Amino acid sequence: MKAQFKTYISLTKKEWNGMVVLLVLIALVLAAPYAYQWFSKDNTINVTEFNKAVAALNNANQRPLNGFKTPKNSLYKFDPNIASANDWQRLGITAKQTAIIKNYTSKGGRFRKAEDLQKIYNLTREDYNRLAPYVAIPAEKAVATAVVELNTADSAKLTAVKGIGPAFSKRIIYYRERLGGFVNKEQLKEVFGMDDLKYKEIAGQVKVDAGHIRKININTISFDKLRLMPYLSYKQVNAVIEYRKQHGDYNTIRDLENIAIIDAGILRKIEPYLIYK
Repeated sequence: MKAQFKTYISLTKKEWNGMVVLLVLIALVLAAPYAYQWFSKDNTINVTEFNKAVAALNNANQRPLNGFKTPKNSLYKFDPNIASANDWQRLGITAKQTAIIKNYTSKGGRFRKAEDLQKIYNLTREDYNRLAPYVAIPAEKAVATAVVELNTADSAKLTAVKGIGPAFSKRIIYYRERLGGFVNKEQLKEVFGMDDLKYKEIAGQVKVDAGHIRKININTISFDKLRLMPYLSYKQVNAVIEYRKQHGDYNTIRDLENIAIIDAGILRKIEPYLIYK
């Protein structure tokens, strides 16, 4: 039994040498990391120098155009609406901030007072407090405009009114012709497309001389011509003509009250335009 066991575990010289080599290699692999740490030491990071480098990089990113930084005590009066990129640069504003400001003004944005600088979202509170005392925006001059008389104005005069373009001008003239002229400027609200907002925009620029309206002789006018009156419907015009045929000429507005389909509101509107000769 012993002899068999001995034979089983016995090694040849060649096998013994191979085992020794294997053990040496394993030892070298295990010892390598320790040897590396011994012969190669890591450099220690200088935290102070690292922080200085980060600060320098941040300052470079915030530097104004051309790398020029204006001292905060060299500010001067300026108009933000016309200030150039170089002007903003001299005021200590960064390139990124300047680009946003110029984009705002190029698209029609306007600064009307110093507080409007706060509309620029990337302008810091510090920058605003520093620049606000130096903002100098000239007062806007009111443009004197002539008041246009609606009953005599041609298309050119009407388009001179701020808020009235060629299309509105044509509509006003067309309605004026159908109506016979304006008795008051509030009648502009009856023009197609004229809402309250548009009326408020132009009301102060127009006036009405009711002496220029064209009168209607209610006793002689034909159906076709009376049909043009925008306040009367087809049936109402027909009723006016038929009543006249049956009862004779009208003498006053009160005679028209006898027509059942014409109410008091309509009569008030057409009364300034009627004559009874």
